[in-house]
Amino acid sequence: MADPIFRQKLQSGKFFVVPGIQDMIAAVVANKVGFDLVYGTGYWLTASAWGLPDAGIASYTQMVNRMETLVRTSHGAVIADGDTGFGGLLNVHHTVKGYEAAGVTAIQLEDQEFPKKCGHTPFRRTIPVEDMVEKIKVAVAARVSEDFLVIARTDARQSEGMDGVLRRLEAYDKAGAHVLFPEALTSEEEMARACAAFDKPLMANMSNGGSSPVPVASVLAEIGYAYAIYPSLTSLAASAAMEKALVDLKEKGIGQPDGLFDFNEFCSLIGFEEVWDFERKWGKAPATVA
Repeated sequence: MADPIFRQKLQSGKFFVVPGIQDMIAAVVANKVGFDLVYGTGYWLTASAWGLPDAGIASYTQMVNRMETLVRTSHGAVIADGDTGFGGLLNVHHTVKGYEAAGVTAIQLEDQEFPKKCGHTPFRRTIPVEDMVEKIKVAVAARVSEDFLVIARTDARQSEGMDGVLRRLEAYDKAGAHVLFPEALTSEEEMARACAAFDKPLMANMSNGGSSPVPVASVLAEIGYAYAIYPSLTSLAASAAMEKALVDLKEKGIGQPDGLFDFNEFCSLIGFEEVWDFERKWGKAPATVA
């Protein structure tokens, strides 16, 4: 079932941040830190699970499985990247039904052609506005719970400029989207222009190294966003730490560097205490070595 917390936080009018989660290790660390919402990122879940780029290669079946696993692992409600809905209107209907049944709280749909591309990479192409409007209407109608929200993203900034972004968002607003998402804006001025144009909540995508600036959260709140996602933060931080550790291992033979996450604590985070409790109750004593 969709969690009402996302709708409630939007209604409160208080800006909030949502970390991107690329794998279940990141999910359990986010549990420890204490996030009540997390973002199931298409780019990074695809990269971590299959070593593939975010280019529409991973299928609906693969992605709904990853989202279901994230819902099971995360203590926070999951906002999920649904790409283009994986095809036409029937695909969108099926995707919304499947994501909601998996326990996701909101789905993000974008107006790119299928197969899509990451929103901060070149060669993206958008579908006609009218086609995306129909997708949004289908998505809103397909959901079971009113707590399950539909986020409408436009990737038109690259090809149609800000006028195209605003024109599309207006159409998606009227189609019934609950949150509007102008992707890959290139300045704080563009962000402010988009936020000022609509009464409906807008989300910011803080993709480190992407097309958009990444100001601190207080600035995003002043600009007028309802919330921001940080899809690449944990992945790029982990990649940098892993690269350093592996270089030190290869070049210096260091296998126990300073700053490692505590192994025993991680065992607890990942659920080993339940396994050990089970073994204490049901497991047989180990055989004695003669």
